[in-house]
Amino acid sequence: MNAQTKAGAFYIFFAYLLWGLFPIYWKLLGHVPAEEILANRVFWSFASMFLLLLITRKLGDLQATLKMMREKPKEAAALVTASFLVSGNWFLFIWAINNDRVIETSLGYYINPLMSVLLGVFVLKESLSKAQIFSVLFAAIGVAVLTVSYGQFPWISLGLAVSFALYGLMKKTVQVEAAVGLTLETFAVTPIAVVFLAYWWSKGELALVSGSFSTALLLILGGAITALPLLLFAEGAPKIPLSMIGILQYITPTMTLLLGVFVYDEPFSATQFISFSFIWTALAIFTFSQIKWSQKRHIAARNRKKGSA
Repeated sequence: MNAQTKAGAFYIFFAYLLWGLFPIYWKLLGHVPAEEILANRVFWSFASMFLLLLITRKLGDLQATLKMMREKPKEAAALVTASFLVSGNWFLFIWAINNDRVIETSLGYYINPLMSVLLGVFVLKESLSKAQIFSVLFAAIGVAVLTVSYGQFPWISLGLAVSFALYGLMKKTVQVEAAVGLTLETFAVTPIAVVFLAYWWSKGELALVSGSFSTALLLILGGAITALPLLLFAEGAPKIPLSMIGILQYITPTMTLLLGVFVYDEPFSATQFISFSFIWTALAIFTFSQIKWSQKRHIAARNRKKGSA
């Protein structure tokens, strides 16, 4: 690997590692209702991103993007939709973590890439290779096994997978620089967050001001903690192949699974292992097919370059 690829791989690895360690952070706020954690996360994420744009002198980019959004209402609508989708994803994740369902969040983010494949087929009319068809079938079997064993629909896992896949779909329709995009996404839902924070403050139930200093600090820093891996990802993604990103993304759910089993002592039954095994197999098939596709495309591009020389 050249220096740029190594730097990109480091940024992406560290981003996924931080996302995988998020349960530890939100567990520290387990005494705060998930709704208030979310409202604070939204508000302080916006504040952190706005401060970052101010420091890096990118407020002009923000103004230019806002002007572009006024001229392209469809893209503006997609960005607002993305804001609500990621907010819903954040809430479900926080609620699950603080209700001792860490392993279910892990399953959700294992399933997420396969959900993105299905959205590509049904929404963007993309075609599936045989390997991708097999991977989706294996994942469906894994979800079915889990559903039967639980006796109920695995709504947390699928809710996380579907909301984040839809978020990714919305983001594909909006070409905005990463820092500016995150600022606008959090800005779109910040008024709602402020209304809820003001309501809880009026009732004397706002942990941000009525709780301990450590609680207030954790709630405020939640904004920067949210933004950091997103910015690392945005910095690293252009520097490495998509196939490498595809492999590294499984760091996050693997870390979460290990935390759930070995740190938070959540039960991991034989049936869950079988379900996860189907999904791991699906991901192995899917990742291998993506690597082969990327290699073929690279070889074809290189041959075209030689032919034109």
